[in-house]
Amino acid sequence: MDKKHTDIIENLFDPEASKATRFENGVAIRKVTPRSVHQQWNPSENREDPIEILIKTNIGRLENLLPIRYSRMMESPFAFFRGAAAIMAADLAQTPNTGIHLQLCGDCHLMNFGGFATPERKLVFDINDFDETFPGPWEWDLKRLAASFAIAGRWRKFSNKNCKEFAWNVADSYKRHMLEYSKLSALQIWYADIDLAKLIELGADEEIKEFQQKRIKKASEYTAHEKEFAKMTYQDGYRARIKDDPPLIFHPTGEEGKRIIREAEIAHKHYIESLPDDKKVLLSRYKLHDLAMKVVGVGSVGTICGISLLMSATGEPIFLQFKEARQSVLESNLKIKNKYKHEGERIVMGQKLMQSASDMFLGWTNDDQNKFFYIRQLRDAKVKPVLEIMKARNMADYAKACGWALARAHARTGDPSLLSGYLGNSDEFANAIAKFSISYADQNDKDYNKMLQAIKEGRLPISAEI
Repeated sequence: MDKKHTDIIENLFDPEASKATRFENGVAIRKVTPRSVHQQWNPSENREDPIEILIKTNIGRLENLLPIRYSRMMESPFAFFRGAAAIMAADLAQTPNTGIHLQLCGDCHLMNFGGFATPERKLVFDINDFDETFPGPWEWDLKRLAASFAIAGRWRKFSNKNCKEFAWNVADSYKRHMLEYSKLSALQIWYADIDLAKLIELGADEEIKEFQQKRIKKASEYTAHEKEFAKMTYQDGYRARIKDDPPLIFHPTGEEGKRIIREAEIAHKHYIESLPDDKKVLLSRYKLHDLAMKVVGVGSVGTICGISLLMSATGEPIFLQFKEARQSVLESNLKIKNKYKHEGERIVMGQKLMQSASDMFLGWTNDDQNKFFYIRQLRDAKVKPVLEIMKARNMADYAKACGWALARAHARTGDPSLLSGYLGNSDEFANAIAKFSISYADQNDKDYNKMLQAIKEGRLPISAEI
């Protein structure tokens, strides 16, 4: 990076610079990092073996759950991609970037977006997973998101042309909405959100629109904790207990089980102690009744994750989810020191920086063995994408929505004027991202086949889920 480029970056948040000046600074960055270079994906000869990267990410995970992780990843190249954030992070570190850093999601793929209820009970559309959040080049989130659409599109048997269009729509929507945010004040950006009901209204497919509106109505009508209580618990004498559903939900047994339960109880106590006074008062009306391990997602399998059941004196339940917080896959690929000593705090703070509204019970904690965790509600009127029913135009609409949500999240910690200046009004950047996404989808297919071979050779364990 030359001095001119460095000088531009150093002036990113200069309070003396006008929006127009910062926009022009963004235009100037194109001379150093042309928008067309983002289409490049040329794996280096010394690219680290993707299987070795996966094996390294097993360190510290529960070995008995690793077969579930790889069983899930082998379902399709898209499932593999979801569990391979560490592989793509290493690859993104080798791609060109503008040098503009902001808070990243870190695992920005299309299944980590969706609808959920804010503390004010409004349903919004936003990013909803921040395990890998870390400051870094803004392009990394966008490239992972766009590539996820190309890869998921192939999984759904859409044409290569369709898949390229999905990725293009991600980048184009990001560009258009970033320009809109560049015209707002910092406070207006902080207040901005994406209303889920209004977003669904923008869709052109009446059948999908009706389906999604029914889902919103259903999500809004019930109290999530009470529905989960009826489905997930049984009465054991005078005490409600979480039902085992092995191997995905279970109470640990033996000496290791006792240790895990003891550590989880300590972590819960530390969590309560760390909350603001208003949340302490609220949760003081509830007592911890039970907790169980719960296998979640793809990339998180093997980490210590679970659910805890809290009950009030009058029988009202609250389910909390605790997840182990490990080092972000981005950190080792960036020359940036983690400002947080606690990985749970990193996740919580990253989430609060990027989301328009966060879970009211979101917090971090640790056990006496110095394992880090973060805690949130198990479910709160969540509306997840259903890829299996989407036609090509629905996928394109969803790509636009995710690009919009990512632009809003990035605008909070980045400089929308600078980014808009760089992105410009042409299709050059979106075209480059679309080409990159197809190239990376090809790479993902190759890596997926390497994983299948490693499983066949016994390097990676698998097992059938019940």
